[in-house]
Amino acid sequence: MVPSGICSYNWDQQCLCIRLFRDHNGSFGVGLILATAISLYANSLVAKLHEFGGKRHIRYRDLAGFIYGKRAYSVTWGLQYVNLFMINTGYIILAGQALKAAYVLFDEDGPMKLPYFIAIAGVVCGLFAISTPHLSALRVWLGVSTVLSLIYIIVAFVLSIKDGVNTPARDYSIPGTTTSKIFTTIGASANLVFAFNTGMLPEIQATIKQPVVNNMMKALYFQFTAGVLPMYAVTFIGYWAYGSSTSTYLLSSVNGPVWVKAMANIAAFFQSVIALHIFASPMYEYLDTKYGIKGSRFAIRNLSFRLGVRGGYLTLNTLVSALLPFLGDFMSLTGAISTFPLTFILANHMYLVAKRSKLSSFQKLWHWLNVIFFGFISFAALVAALRLIAVDSKTYHVFADL
Repeated sequence: MVPSGICSYNWDQQCLCIRLFRDHNGSFGVGLILATAISLYANSLVAKLHEFGGKRHIRYRDLAGFIYGKRAYSVTWGLQYVNLFMINTGYIILAGQALKAAYVLFDEDGPMKLPYFIAIAGVVCGLFAISTPHLSALRVWLGVSTVLSLIYIIVAFVLSIKDGVNTPARDYSIPGTTTSKIFTTIGASANLVFAFNTGMLPEIQATIKQPVVNNMMKALYFQFTAGVLPMYAVTFIGYWAYGSSTSTYLLSSVNGPVWVKAMANIAAFFQSVIALHIFASPMYEYLDTKYGIKGSRFAIRNLSFRLGVRGGYLTLNTLVSALLPFLGDFMSLTGAISTFPLTFILANHMYLVAKRSKLSSFQKLWHWLNVIFFGFISFAALVAALRLIAVDSKTYHVFADL
């Protein structure tokens, strides 16, 4: 059994990867493959600790708390929350972009701007969150998500190839000074790990059948081999077809029948709504547990709680999405302060502590080198992200219509 959220196509990743490929030329291709490999390795370490100490750890913070203590539980939950909040914000932005792309197909000079479409996306995400009480209720919707993903992938892939064949020579050069290229490349490393990692592997692993570790490893191998191929295909083909002028949201660059592009945009919109619910589920589950929400999904107390709490959470997400729709730099910052520590530093150190008595001296040295190396990369990415935000803040404005 493949757990929910593992094999659903993440077009949030694809949009981010196109942006990075566009900004960093062919060198990003090597980084993309390397990020895939190290993400598979780091996630496999966490997966192997799921039953450490004779009990199942169904939340990342539970695993960290069991190994290190109560303070680590709180710190891990904080890092995880920041990571998931930014993922959810990204999905709302992308859903808004998909709606806007569909709208301009029929009224290019209309009065509706991106912040309005982001607001609509937030309302739809809120309605879906209120009507879907928990992660296991997504089973049918994951099948729908797969179909919607295939529509987007096929349309983007086919139309990009058609444009690439018919378009004259493209510009693949990288703009900027040597200094800016260095900082953006370092920032891109944080974006890459943000694209591949969620910081909620134990929560996903909790949804699968025994043997939990073996089934999770199979799912990870599938996700980071066959599962990434659609993202690779659309990213590379998009960059080949349009060069450095490629839009982050690929369907804004393609040419083709209006009805085909409209269908793909609407599919991308609804797929984003479903995918957001997966990554918002840890917060929903935490609040439901904290306030004792259980029983029928239609009970008045449960409905009113989901309306107020989940609606409020997504309202904040939507406000941030509309306020800062140029979140690429902020995602670099999130990758530096939360994704790197959660996925690479913490994973290696937790495995080192948990398996200390079973590891050879070389294996212990290997994990310590990983902790030190990714700690350094995390700090460098933090500096680069802060610089990128400072530079871009002179260009962008809040509630921008990008």
